[in-house]
Amino acid sequence: MCQLLGMNANTPTDAMFSFTGLATRADEHKDGFGIAFFEDRGLRLFVDQHSARHSPVAELVKGYPIRSDNIVAHIRKATQGRIALENTHPFMRELWGRYWVFAHNGDLKDFRPRLHATFRPVGETDSEHAFCWLMQEIAKAHAGMPAIEELSNTLSELLPQLHRHGTFNMLLSNGQALWAHCSTNLHYVVREHPFGAPVLADKDVMVDFAAHTGPGDRVAIVATEPLTRNEPWQAMRAGQLMTFTCGEVATRQCAEMAR
Repeated sequence: MCQLLGMNANTPTDAMFSFTGLATRADEHKDGFGIAFFEDRGLRLFVDQHSARHSPVAELVKGYPIRSDNIVAHIRKATQGRIALENTHPFMRELWGRYWVFAHNGDLKDFRPRLHATFRPVGETDSEHAFCWLMQEIAKAHAGMPAIEELSNTLSELLPQLHRHGTFNMLLSNGQALWAHCSTNLHYVVREHPFGAPVLADKDVMVDFAAHTGPGDRVAIVATEPLTRNEPWQAMRAGQLMTFTCGEVATRQCAEMAR
């Protein structure tokens, strides 16, 4: 299946180190990649149907220090939908005057609920259909932009309905927070003072973050598999929804994942 990367920070930070680690896994997950950077209400979204190991777009991302406090990235191993740009994660939609970005790792069977005109998939994937349904149901549940905690509660009610149809590991952000839901496999780590010098798990690359950060800086990283070999990554539990704001865990919720 695919692999996910999410970052949430209390000050804009770049993803060059973490994305380099993710891209080394694109030999197997070679059916496209994408990465989204929030900048206030703006969004930079890069997608390519080619492997992150060989794409010139991926090389740009690895070497260009785009700073953001919410980042969502994905490398694809196709299960539903052909290899094409419109089927490449992350997907983006607008709601309440904000961009929303979504990426999914998993495979949903027989999930094609009716969608109204506001949110429609462009491609053929189960992932994009699930995203459109989530956005539709969030919009139905709230008249306007709710507080982060309210959104987390709404998601905790909606996500079990998706899990019943298969594997649903996902990342979602609207630029204010990062939501991570674990169905089978997600890990996270929080980097904060005193910063160390992590080494990538799949490539002999190290960064001394202490030389590039301040004592008040903090960033949470979420990934399918730990990206570094010398940091205290924690595994999320099946059914767990975590909300990250300002580089730390804001809420943890666990819904019943009955099928």
